[in-house]
Order: sequence, then C-alpha cells, then structure tokens
Amino acid sequence: MARSLTLAVLALTAALLALPAVAAAKGPSAARIEGPGLASPLVLTGFGEDGTGPLGALTIEGGFFATTFGQVPDARLPGRPAGDLGPRYSVDYTVPAGESEPGHVAQDLYPYAAGGPVLYLAPGQRMFAGGETVGGWIRGSETLRAALVTAGLPASAPGVGSSPRLDEPLLVGGGLVALLALAGVLAVVARRRGRQQAGSDARREATSA
Repeated sequence: MARSLTLAVLALTAALLALPAVAAAKGPSAARIEGPGLASPLVLTGFGEDGTGPLGALTIEGGFFATTFGQVPDARLPGRPAGDLGPRYSVDYTVPAGESEPGHVAQDLYPYAAGGPVLYLAPGQRMFAGGETVGGWIRGSETLRAALVTAGLPASAPGVGSSPRLDEPLLVGGGLVALLALAGVLAVVARRRGRQQAGSDARREATSA
C-alpha cells in the first residue's frame, strides 16, 4: 500500500513539473497550405489556440497539440485510415519560439477524405526548447472542411491528373484493335482498286492494238 502511494505521489509530482512546459506551449501563428487546385499558397494567420477562424479550426480540429506535444485523452487515430484519402495538401506551421526565430512544423492534410478531413504529422520534428513532435494521424470534422473551404480551398476535390481508370487499358486496347481492323479493310480495298485499274488498262491496250 505504501509503495503504491509513493508511486502515485511521484507520478503526480512529474505531472506538476510538466505543467509549466505545457502551459508555455504556444499554438501556431500562421499556416501555409499548398496543394492541388491552389494557384498560390493559402496562408492562414491569426490566433491558433482558441479554435475560431480557419487557423484556429485547423489547429484544434487538426490535432496540432495532440500530435506535437501529446494530450490526455489522446485524440490520435491508431494508424492511417483505410482507403483512398483523396488529394494531399502540405501544411507548414509557423510556431512562435519566444525571443528566438520561429520554428516550423510540417503536416499532411487530406481535406476531402470520406468521413471528414484526415491529417498526419510526422514524429521527431524539432521544435523550440529542444522538443520533438510525437506525431500521429488525426480525423477532423466537417466543420474543419467547411472552414478550410471558406478560407480558400476548392469546394470539392480537384482532379489530380494522370491516374487512369481501371477500365482505361481495355478502352485503349479496344480502340487499337478497331484501328488495325480499319487499316486492314482499307488495304484490301486499295488492292482491289489496283487490280481493277490494271485490268482496265490492259483492256484499253488490247482494244487499241
């Protein structure tokens, strides 16, 4: 019993000592988003800690604190959601660092994933005060998607180019066969016309003689 009480006191002490570091943690002051359908980077600025505005929504709904410092309860997903997440956007957060130069944290954003936006922040990214991101996958809500669209993202997932449909090889193959067949028919017609012309020329020569 005494041992359990001692362990509990030690755990509480460690948590209290960690509070100043967590309290000093500041949210990003800006986020730069790049990806399909954007003619230029989309820059979100403001206060990234209260959940209001596009930057606040991205920070809170996108799990910035959960994937950088860690939170209890843990909002991270156990892993990458299954299936196609849609086009990927890159997010570069500007993180204030007191009197030193601001730091930067990178995150992947899949705003058009079914079931709500999906975000991934890689672990081990350097932050201020020598810290590193814990990383992880986060599922956002439709509120986050709406906020990002309001800020300037396309209303729906833009086409990302050269991914062919599964049936396209069949269509291409069928078209090639049709072209070859047409070429064969034209060759036969040309040969027949050549023979007919040769016969007509021979008859004219015989008649002239």
